[in-house]
Amino acid sequence: MTSPSDRREALGLLDEAVATGARRAPACAMLELSVRTVQRWRQKPEDARPQAHRPVPSHQLSEAERQHLLAVANEPAHAQMTPHQIVPKLADEGIFLASESTFYRVLKAARQTTHRGRSKAPQRRAPTTHRATGPNQVWCWDITWMPSTVKGRYFYWYMVKDIHSRLLVANEVHEAESADHAGDLLRKACWRERTAGRPLVLHSDNGSAMKGAVMLATLYELGVASSFSRPRVSNDNAYAEALFRTAKYCPLWPERPFDTLDEARVWVNRFVAWYNHEHRHSALNYVTPSQRHGGHAEHLLAARAALYAKARQRHPARWARQTRDWTLAHDVYLNPERPPLKKAA
Repeated sequence: MTSPSDRREALGLLDEAVATGARRAPACAMLELSVRTVQRWRQKPEDARPQAHRPVPSHQLSEAERQHLLAVANEPAHAQMTPHQIVPKLADEGIFLASESTFYRVLKAARQTTHRGRSKAPQRRAPTTHRATGPNQVWCWDITWMPSTVKGRYFYWYMVKDIHSRLLVANEVHEAESADHAGDLLRKACWRERTAGRPLVLHSDNGSAMKGAVMLATLYELGVASSFSRPRVSNDNAYAEALFRTAKYCPLWPERPFDTLDEARVWVNRFVAWYNHEHRHSALNYVTPSQRHGGHAEHLLAARAALYAKARQRHPARWARQTRDWTLAHDVYLNPERPPLKKAA
C-alpha cells in the first residue's frame, strides 16, 4: 500500500515524462505501475479500500468451530490427507464439519496449506544461462522425427545450431536414434568449424542419445562443455525447438511423407541451404544466418541504415519519427535470467 505522498510524487513524475514526449504506458512501466492503477489514483486520490466496511457473513464458522476443524485436520489419522480425502472419510464416520472449500480456507488462514505430512513441494531449479558474444561459443542440438510412408517408421534428423548466428552447423538424417550417430555428427561439426582449443558449450535436452556414454565421451574428447535442459522442460532448448517448427511449417515441407532415407536427406540438405543462405531471420534483423556467422551482418545493416537516412533526407515529411533501427544485439543468451516480477500497488 502506498502513501498519499508517494502517489503524488509518482503522478508528478508521470506527468513530467508525458509532457516531454514519453508515452504513458512505457512511463507507467518504468515506475512499476499499471495504467489502470494510475487511472484509479487520479479518480480517487484517497484510497478508501482499507476503511471500507465489510459486514461479517452470518453463516461463517465461529472461532470454536474453526479451532475444532484445525484440530481434526491435524490429527495423526488426517495429517497426511488433503481436505478432499478428509471430508469423505469423516462422512463415512457420520461426521460433517465443513465442505472441502471451507477446510482449505481455514487451513490457508492458519498457513497450513503447504504439502501435508512428509511430502514436500517440488523444487524446480532455474535453467542454466549461457551467453554467446560470437559464433562457435554456444551450440544447441536436438533430434526430430521425419515421417515416412510406412506406418510406425520414422527418419531421424540430427541438427546442431549456433545460437549466436542461428547457423545450422551440422545436419544428418538416420534411420535410428543413437549416441553413436550424435558423436560422429559432433566430430564433423567441430572439424568443420575448427573449434579445437576454443571454449564451446553444447546444449541439449535429456534424451538417451544426448546423455549416452558414447556422446559424453565424445564431448570430453573434443573439449566441449555439456549443458542440459531441466527435466520435462522443452523451453530450455528453445532455439532447437524453434528451428524444427520453422522447418515443418515452411513452404518447403513436403505434402506427403518421405518414401526413402535418401529422399529425407535430400530434403534436409535443401532446407539447410535455404535456411543458412537465403532465409532472412527475424531475430537477426533480417540478415541470413551465414551473413551473421561470417561477420558480414554489421556491414549490411549499416548500409541499410545509411540508405534509410538518405531516403528520409529526400522526403522528410514522409517520416513521422526516426528511421528504422537496424542495429543487431551483440550478445545472445540461452535461457537468460529474468528478474522477479513486482506487483503494482
